[in-house]
Amino acid sequence: MNVLRAYECPSNLFNLARSYFTQRSAYLTTNNYRIQREVSKGCPQGSCCGPGLWNIEYNTILNLNFTKHTTAVTFADDLLLIIRGKSVMEAENFANIEMSKINAWSKRNKVGFNEAKSKTTLISRRKRKEAKEIEIYLNNKPIEQNTTMKYLGTVIDDKFKFNQHISHAADKCAKLIFSLSKSAKIHWGLKTRSLNNNSQRSDPTALTVRCTSLDRRSQV
Repeated sequence: MNVLRAYECPSNLFNLARSYFTQRSAYLTTNNYRIQREVSKGCPQGSCCGPGLWNIEYNTILNLNFTKHTTAVTFADDLLLIIRGKSVMEAENFANIEMSKINAWSKRNKVGFNEAKSKTTLISRRKRKEAKEIEIYLNNKPIEQNTTMKYLGTVIDDKFKFNQHISHAADKCAKLIFSLSKSAKIHWGLKTRSLNNNSQRSDPTALTVRCTSLDRRSQV
């Protein structure tokens, strides 16, 4: 409600939203036992206005006072922080500063981040000898460091070469082509009607994007 007030939401819509969030309860029924709890945080899932209300709430994290070394990207309930530094230690320090801001935001807005599902990847092509292990904390717990990170279907590696992403996309395309080839045999396979349905259910957009990635990589 504070976010709607900050956005100068019209009074009629503000009162409607306030009524929507007032006296909400969650029920759990097991056998003959029923538990009721008042809901004071969270966003209703499966509702028509749930995504819009979530975007209004989650958009405030992009307005945090991040340093000039940081770029924040959000998608649905995911948050990606891209942090630059002249050295590994500097990037690590900047990252922990930004994580402290996110921790404060999560407590203020009653939104929790799962540190067990959070990952960090150090991207560097420098050949100088320096420590590659970094310690970044979320909720006072260290975040797991990996050499690769999958974000929105893209595999990002620690050298930013996208070789593993190309292999991943090629494997998925090969499996799709193999499944389609089994249906295209002359003497066995699916009938014409099933083939038409199968071709309509395939994902041409995904194939186009992946093939474009392969083409761009081959030209480098």
